[in-house]
Amino acid sequence: MEPAFPETSYELVERLLVDFLRREVTKIGLENVVLGLSGGVDSAVSAALAARALGPTNVLGVMMPYRTSSAESLSDAEAVAECTGIETVTVDISSQIDAYFEHYEEASRLRRGNKMARERMTILYDFSASRSGLVVGTSNKTELLLGYGTLHGDMASAVNPIGDLYKTQVWGLAEHLALPDSVVNKAPSADLWTGQTDEQELGFGYREVDALLYWLIDERCAHDELVGMGFDRDFVERIAGMVRGSQFKRRLPVIAKISKRTVDSDFRYSRDWGH
Repeated sequence: MEPAFPETSYELVERLLVDFLRREVTKIGLENVVLGLSGGVDSAVSAALAARALGPTNVLGVMMPYRTSSAESLSDAEAVAECTGIETVTVDISSQIDAYFEHYEEASRLRRGNKMARERMTILYDFSASRSGLVVGTSNKTELLLGYGTLHGDMASAVNPIGDLYKTQVWGLAEHLALPDSVVNKAPSADLWTGQTDEQELGFGYREVDALLYWLIDERCAHDELVGMGFDRDFVERIAGMVRGSQFKRRLPVIAKISKRTVDSDFRYSRDWGH
């Protein structure tokens, strides 16, 4: 039998992440943040944490539906906004997406989904500029490790409070924060096309893969150890391959070294190096 995912103190996690957001935003002289509010649990948790850290009036949730988006997603996003007290604005992205793909009608669902994700992020950064705020990320640790996200799309942000929480933990934190049941309990979906769900697209469940990722990444167990613990070898190899193959999404672009001090190679100060 596979080992269970370890228990998490969500009261402690809430305190740490609220403090993290407040510190990272205010230390550079800002007080506002912007995030995409999709109606999913990840953006709901990020919104709730931001509201607690900075106050609801300093958080803008942007709802960005496409014409095929689920009406349920919009209503769930509105429920999150009501629950957290944050301000919202709705920007329909149908016209700009359709205008682009008029020239590429043969484009696959993947291309269209990636374009939507990147279009949404450009909108968030525009709102962040208009409000002098930071864009808050909503990608969880499971998605980041598997590369299940769009580079320069939903994986982009200035600050991410939930990027070190597995999806299993995001669900747990959402319950702790008393977010709407309709958001916490629904099947995860990027809502990129009608009927799309994350777990169906991935081919496995989040809770299943989170247990493996915890022992593979956090505890650094070798593949043979994982098999001995009860994980299927083919599943272990597949997930390890996904983690390796998506490493480029988790770091800055690789820069060819020419000089003595190359950015991200030799010039690697932390973000606080000047203080």
